[in-house]
This record gives sequence, structure tokens and C-alpha cells, in this order.
Amino acid sequence: MFVVSEAEAAASRTAFDRGGELSAAVELRRLFPGVADTAQARECARIIAAWKPLPSPLRTASRRDTGMDR
Repeated sequence: MFVVSEAEAAASRTAFDRGGELSAAVELRRLFPGVADTAQARECARIIAAWKPLPSPLRTASRRDTGMDR
């Protein structure tokens, strides 16, 4: 298991878009030397390439925003 930052995910997605799955796997192995198996790196690259950005959190309304007074 490993944690992928947004910058690392972007680098992997760029490699995937430009050179395909194998290029993304090579980039992933460059970023994460602990991933020694090419098959595992390709699977992780496919997963990362499919990620969608999380939606921005909704702003919660405060009492002032709702117009309610105490």
C-alpha cells in the first residue's frame, strides 16, 4: 500500500495520456521504487488514470448566512 499525492497522480496520468499504460507504469515505478512488479505497476497506473478529482466540499451555512437571529 502507498499514498499517491495529486502531483504524483498527475505525472502518472500525463504519462498514461502521452505514452499509454506501459509509460504510466514506468513513471509509477520511478516515483515509487517499492513497486517492483511491472504487472502491479500497470494495474496501479490504470487505477490512477481512472481517478476523478473529488468535488469541492460544500460550504455549510452559518446562522449569519441564513438570516436567522437568536
